[in-house]
Formats: sequence, structure tokens, C-alpha cells
Amino acid sequence: MIFVDTSVWVAALRSATGVEAENLRRLLDLDAVALAAPVRVEILAGASTGDRARLRRLLSAIPTFYPTAATWERVESWLDRAAAGGPGGQCFGFADLVIGALAVEHGGRLWSLDSDFRRMARLDLVELFVPVSSGA
Repeated sequence: MIFVDTSVWVAALRSATGVEAENLRRLLDLDAVALAAPVRVEILAGASTGDRARLRRLLSAIPTFYPTAATWERVESWLDRAAAGGPGGQCFGFADLVIGALAVEHGGRLWSLDSDFRRMARLDLVELFVPVSSGA
């Protein structure tokens, strides 16, 4: 299961012919896409009023995962690991921590264009998905 981050959704929605849109369509066709609840909210919050209903329908077909007590425990444990992650430690945003924790909790990989998730992967907090490049 691939947890697709907001950054990928935005890129795919902006350019239907881009590599993100192409790979996202492929994953959707394979029923391999998952949503972390914060991503769903970010997508809908950033949509125009006219697009929100269409996006809500599209997103309703994708499994959405919500934080549990175990998610919060994982996020808190990651704060300690991130603080120990190199000179001055590492710091991550709240939503990114929840998104990453949900992906790990459900055995998924994370696809994002956000460098914060690459930093999380370097600390072995998350596993990243690397899409097929265009024309491959």
C-alpha cells in the first residue's frame, strides 16, 4: 500500500500529464493507494469550493486511515529518535509525523515530494516509495 502525500496529489492535480499524475493513476488502477487522514483534509482544504465535491467523491473511494492511541505513541517515540538524529537533532511537522506514523502502522510506503519525509527515511522512521520515471 502506498500512502500518497499531499505534495504528490497537488502535483498530479495541477498537471494531468506529469509523471506524478501518470504514476498516481497507475497506483489507483491497482488499488494500491492509501490516504492518511491529514492528507485528505489538506487536499480538501486546498480545493476550491467548486472542486471540493468532486475531490470528496474521488477520495471516498480510497482507504483512509485515522490516528489511534498507537499512532500517537509512535509519533512521541519518533520525537525522541528525531532529536537524537544528528547535530542539533531533527524536527518534523505535526502532520508529517502523523502521516508517516500511519503509513508505518499499516505496512505502507510513503510517496512524497517533501524533503522532510526523505529526512525521516534517513532516520529509518518511514519507508519511501520511488515511482517509475516517465518513459521507463
